[in-house]
Amino acid sequence: MQPVLDNVKPIPKGYGTVTPYLIVDGVPKLIEFLKRAFSAEEKGRMVNEKNGFVRHAEVKVGDSMVMMGDSNFGYNPVSSHLYIYVENVDQVYKRALEAGAVSQLEPTTQFFGDQLASVKDPTGNVWYIATRVEDVSSEEMKERMKKQGLTGDFPSR
Repeated sequence: MQPVLDNVKPIPKGYGTVTPYLIVDGVPKLIEFLKRAFSAEEKGRMVNEKNGFVRHAEVKVGDSMVMMGDSNFGYNPVSSHLYIYVENVDQVYKRALEAGAVSQLEPTTQFFGDQLASVKDPTGNVWYIATRVEDVSSEEMKERMKKQGLTGDFPSR
């Protein structure tokens, strides 16, 4: 293993500890969807000169990076589920539908304090679009969980 240089940060600037990597059929289609639905910014794309498939691409959605690649590089496409917090779930849900998504759940306020919608993008990934509308204490969360038939502990967020 090559030693890490003292001046090199182990996590690149602008990346989090966990960065989703999506394998899809049609990276350009997904990037266009992410731009239209979530105001994503494309950061880079590596394209195979021979067949035009995208080997690797990166977009920034809000403060998070999302990596992706076309499925023809030895990996099968996989439907992923991603949870995205936004300022206004109603507006973003509408934009996602206009960008080609299929509704899975219309915006609904959930017992845990998020207004939540979900859509399936044109490449098959499910996006949970959320806006925090209520801070729920740990004690209140336990009561609400009980009413939902759920047990366990869940910290307040």
